[in-house]
Amino acid sequence: MSHPTADGDTPGIATEESAVETVQAGDGDAVDAAIDAFRAGQPVLIHDFDDREGETDIVYPATAVDSDAVRQLRTDAGGLVCVALGNAVADRFDLPFLQQALDHPATENHELSYDDRSSFSITVNHRATETGITDRDRAQTISELGAAATADGYDEETFATAFRSPGHVHLLRAAPDLLADRTGHTELGVALAEAAAQPPAVVVCEMLDGETGTALSPTDAAAYAARNDLVYVEGSSLVERLG
Repeated sequence: MSHPTADGDTPGIATEESAVETVQAGDGDAVDAAIDAFRAGQPVLIHDFDDREGETDIVYPATAVDSDAVRQLRTDAGGLVCVALGNAVADRFDLPFLQQALDHPATENHELSYDDRSSFSITVNHRATETGITDRDRAQTISELGAAATADGYDEETFATAFRSPGHVHLLRAAPDLLADRTGHTELGVALAEAAAQPPAVVVCEMLDGETGTALSPTDAAAYAARNDLVYVEGSSLVERLG
């Protein structure tokens, strides 16, 4: 699998005008393209909502992630590399919400400006990794999580045999009814996976702006997508179609 880079090694040049058109085009065509790309194991850029986090994430099917993909996420996106799991999968693995699992006063009064709660669960490494932080190690942990999501007979004990915690890959629990319950990147990504017949395990990583120190703007994220022949889609379009 080839992976794009921030400076556009993949052919294609996006003008500001074409990028803006991509941002504004968040319609059925973009959703169809996102589903097709995800079905083929390709990453999709998803912008949630301006009145929520206001961030664009690079989202991958977990089973499609290799070390090149992890390198893309940390260099081109720059945010936290997380794996979002469907609620049924998280239940099967007996994964808690981190806020509930920790007995510490810092977890009290956990108020967020953009949501009622966080979706963070525990952090893990696959037991076959070394430090767990290298591109290769994180790719192994992520791809094994993707495989585990649909493996027969995979329960809490099986999970503990394959993975150890703490680790370097952050796990997220999707809401039970996905977009009907919550519209974070966790749910947007898992809903896209379901629509694309992929396992309910996806990688999400926020795209950051190296100059401003803030989230990458939708226009710049769309320009990155256009340069690298990737799909950019608005969360509102995914909610309208898949919610």
